[in-house]
Amino acid sequence: MNLHGLKLFYQVASTGSFTKAANLMCISQPAVSSQIRKFEHEIGVPLFKQQGRGVVLTDFGEALAEKAKNLVTLEEHIESFIEDYRLAKAGTIQIVATYLPANFLIPKWAATFKSANEDVNFVITTANTKDAFEQLIHYKADIAIYGGGVSERPEEVTWEELFEDELWFVVSTAHPFANKNISLVEMVKESFIMREEGSSMREHLFSLCQTHQVRSPKISLQFSGINETIRSVMAGYGASFISSLAVREYVDNGQLARVYVQDIHITHKIAICTRKAEKHSLLVQKFIEIVKNSL
Repeated sequence: MNLHGLKLFYQVASTGSFTKAANLMCISQPAVSSQIRKFEHEIGVPLFKQQGRGVVLTDFGEALAEKAKNLVTLEEHIESFIEDYRLAKAGTIQIVATYLPANFLIPKWAATFKSANEDVNFVITTANTKDAFEQLIHYKADIAIYGGGVSERPEEVTWEELFEDELWFVVSTAHPFANKNISLVEMVKESFIMREEGSSMREHLFSLCQTHQVRSPKISLQFSGINETIRSVMAGYGASFISSLAVREYVDNGQLARVYVQDIHITHKIAICTRKAEKHSLLVQKFIEIVKNSL
């Protein structure tokens, strides 16, 4: 079936005039009349009948016009959908992130983005470093937000550093080391509360001790999550070595205290990663812009 002929017929039926339909479709009135006749011939059913000096819809023509309305409405919806996607007003962004940015950065960025782009869907996945980069490289994510060392960056990934996250020693506010300046040797005598083996913070701590030729601390408690670690330190037992992103609010509110260890200033990178040599979609570009503007 000639869909163009059907659309022309619908315009004539809805406006009640061949001339008005011609103006809407930006063609001549004789061209409309000719194409409507061809369409009638194609389907083998008359659509108009003579009435006085004019024409009106046949019963079949009225029924077909009602059906055609659904098609035209759907076409308009599809055109609007395409335009929204082209202008980055709709669509889906798939983000994979390591633990720290997933929990302490992305919620704010996503909320800011969604407030201005309500019809955009977010799919946010938390993964370890290896899995996060694997998902990005194999097109299971559009963006990876990473917190960690530069050495773990794959060759296939474009890396754009957003900022450096400080790693802090923290204790309860009642601890003797609270807000004090001490040596690393003194600090590692404390019992530590850390995440499980293999966590980046734990590896940073042991690497720090190795670099400074200091005995590694005893890990007296270990948890699979940062929140549990923070709560245990707040309760008054031991110390932790942790991202400032995770504890800054508690330190500012006086619920935790920093310990300033002499000659120690450790950071890791927070970076936004995309596939190398790939042109970003408008949606991805808009999200990255919002992330940068928030810093």
